[in-house]
Amino acid sequence: MLDDMTICEEVFHTAAGVAYADLVTDGHRETWPIRSQRFRNWVRRCYYKATGTAAGAAVIGPALELLETRAQFDAPERPVNMRVAEHAGRLYLDLADEHWRAVAIDREDWKVVGCPPVRFRRSPGMFPLPLPERGGSIQALRPFLNLSNENDFVLVIAWLLAAMRPTGPYPLLAISGEQGSAKTVVSKLLRALVDPNMAPVRALPREERELMIAANNGHVLAFDNLSGLPPWLSDALCRLASGGSFALRRLYTDDEEVLFKAARPTLLNGIEDVIGRSDLADRAIFLTLKPIEEKQRRPEAELWRDFEIAQPSILGALLDTVVHGLRAVGRVQLDRLPRMADFALWATACEAALWPAGIFAHAYAANRRDALESIIEADPIATCVRAFMVDRTMWTGSASDLLRLFAKNARDDISRDPAWAKNPRALAGRLRRAQTFLRAVGIEITFSREGRTGTRIIRVTTGAENTVSCVSIASAERSNASLTGVTE
Repeated sequence: MLDDMTICEEVFHTAAGVAYADLVTDGHRETWPIRSQRFRNWVRRCYYKATGTAAGAAVIGPALELLETRAQFDAPERPVNMRVAEHAGRLYLDLADEHWRAVAIDREDWKVVGCPPVRFRRSPGMFPLPLPERGGSIQALRPFLNLSNENDFVLVIAWLLAAMRPTGPYPLLAISGEQGSAKTVVSKLLRALVDPNMAPVRALPREERELMIAANNGHVLAFDNLSGLPPWLSDALCRLASGGSFALRRLYTDDEEVLFKAARPTLLNGIEDVIGRSDLADRAIFLTLKPIEEKQRRPEAELWRDFEIAQPSILGALLDTVVHGLRAVGRVQLDRLPRMADFALWATACEAALWPAGIFAHAYAANRRDALESIIEADPIATCVRAFMVDRTMWTGSASDLLRLFAKNARDDISRDPAWAKNPRALAGRLRRAQTFLRAVGIEITFSREGRTGTRIIRVTTGAENTVSCVSIASAERSNASLTGVTE
């Protein structure tokens, strides 16, 4: 009976070979994996409407097998997206509502559409975004965020605008502050503006497989109340920020792999600055929330009620800014390329819709300078190098020579570090990690081999302090704009 029925409108498969079906219900199109429980229920519904009886496993199983085979061998390959997508020069934001509507954004305007040309998938826990409203101001978001200064607000908006694009790189947003500074609430609010979810913030994953599953089921990742990051997770977050691949052994097999490639906007919060490795810090924006006085506190239910009222107009203001960014991005130039160059380019393209030219570049540079100092202070190796080069312009020697030099005036935290304190090779590895940040304060570290024996030599030199890359747009009007109103 099912062979003669129109169960779905179209079937297709992804690059990974997963079979999907488009089905039309209540006047709108939905997209589901053929092996999902939702599609299985749809097949059961179709059979019941046609026959008035329930379909057993002997009926549903062969029907699903046939549809999956058609999808994989006779149907086209299509990408399936999570929350955001791009097609033919337009961006699409999935509202994830019951009508499967999306917002189409181009260089001219944005509008809500009922049947976008891209396919979105729904994961368990996804919540819908509200219908965006026109005429709103991005400043309506400011009272809901307990930020220390306007620079931080500029960077938060830049992070949100980056999260509305389907491709990275995405800067990691690291939020810190004392107890009661609303770190968790701010994290939930920011995620709710782009990718609301039943579990908006969660604990850190225990292994890379859990991180991959979380990234596969949400566009934005938010981790709450952290006290530190293990090295493997720091490396994995670097790959998620810039876009990377993960390969894990498929369960119950010996030699098959599960491959997953993605970039995801990520935010972390904790009382302390949990990012201690320079490679992740170089991809991050750091925010320190101010303490909330008791007279300023308000019930969380009241805060969320007010936010839900303002959310549609805030979302509309973000969409207006994305439209401007799409129109201006081709005219943006970077004087010097920072680590997250594409993010800086996009944020600069968007900023003219919100504030004078150069505001983002100023805020981003100030944030990176503060992060630079924090990372150097937290790294005993970087601190020692900076200290012993104060009255030098050059030092040359081996890792063993440098280790003996450090030992003469070792800090307590160095003498307690068993990983490298008595190992020249480990010391050289730590120096390589510190190279980027030390270079930014005018200390250059190079490694070479000299002599017939190829002795490993480390050369440390000092020079003029470098500054964080500045960004400008190719427009005389913007380049002459005032930076008035920016605070450090």
